[in-house]
Amino acid sequence: MPGHEAWLRGPIGSVPVEVMHVAHALTQCAEDIDRALAGFDPSWLWTQPAGAASVGFHLTHLTGATDRLFSYADGRSLSPEQRAALEIERAGGDEAQDVASLTRELRSTIAHSIKRLESLDPASLDDARALGAAELPTSVRGLLTHAAEHAARHAGQIVTTAKILEGTAQDRC
Repeated sequence: MPGHEAWLRGPIGSVPVEVMHVAHALTQCAEDIDRALAGFDPSWLWTQPAGAASVGFHLTHLTGATDRLFSYADGRSLSPEQRAALEIERAGGDEAQDVASLTRELRSTIAHSIKRLESLDPASLDDARALGAAELPTSVRGLLTHAAEHAARHAGQIVTTAKILEGTAQDRC
């Protein structure tokens, strides 16, 4: 249906056209995840079907990685809070978190990321940046593009894992 997907709806706020694809991808991810988790049984959040990563892990990682990638794009090092969040991700997530809090954090991170895009100077897109502790060489453009494709990959995993869990539960009935 025309207009259904974010990229078909036109510009988002005052995001520069050079990075509109990033805003569209992040918006689409949030919407796909919201649809996939509507009616999602909260008891499945940390379930790992066939050893695959849980929906809870993907939500946690998607939120944290997006925030980190935008920090690197801004030319900043990780804050102590970001480092602590990364350790929680590495441990598989915080099982005390629930679907509502994780999706709320994700939507907040995406909204904040889009605000950051709105203030981006397109002339900075090819500015050199360093990624992670290894300080891998990249650029603002590279980091933002990776944030978009990384988000899409994990949103797809959330959608797929939620469907698998739902199908598995229906098979048991």
